[in-house]
Amino acid sequence: MEGYLLLYGGNPPFSNPEETMPDAPRAPSAVPRPLRADARRNFDAVLGAARDAFATNGPDASLEDIARRAGVGIATLYRNFPTRSSLIEAVYFDEVDALCRAAEDLGELPPWDALIAWLRRFVEYATTKRALLDGLNRDSDMFRNAKDAMFDAGRPLLARAQASGDARSDVEIGDVLYLISGLLSVTYATDEQRERVLGLALDGIRPQRA
Repeated sequence: MEGYLLLYGGNPPFSNPEETMPDAPRAPSAVPRPLRADARRNFDAVLGAARDAFATNGPDASLEDIARRAGVGIATLYRNFPTRSSLIEAVYFDEVDALCRAAEDLGELPPWDALIAWLRRFVEYATTKRALLDGLNRDSDMFRNAKDAMFDAGRPLLARAQASGDARSDVEIGDVLYLISGLLSVTYATDEQRERVLGLALDGIRPQRA
């Protein structure tokens, strides 16, 4: 819970503090879940439905439609997420948390494979962020802390790839993530074209060969 409070301050706004999970190590952006199994299922169902709805319709997606997709009543949605902004923030920070945890799960892969797998996961995060962007307060400390958490998660993966000679030594994790974010801000003719452009960018992280 401490990591979450670093972002939000005070009690978690999405659930009754008495019903949330007890303190445990979390990524700095983790969203606390309710303690009861049924409430937790409803919470996660709403988050998943909101992620899909926002990806399709943007941050103005119907909350009633989100509740229907999640298989819960609108009162359950509002009990967990009192405002549209709180739901948007929860989806965003849950994506950040998943991205950070993904970095921890890639330690068994070879350095380059681990870096590329994580950057592919970053593409998913960036796609979600783009759909939510108009509903996020990008000037908040929470947003900046989430950005720092992502950089901290990716930095060791890049360092491993650099140490093994698989990645250029003259780049930083911020360079790589800004590069990919910029590519994803463009509208492509086809998914295949987007993949080709992304592949070119990833090749650019490789050391230049004589």
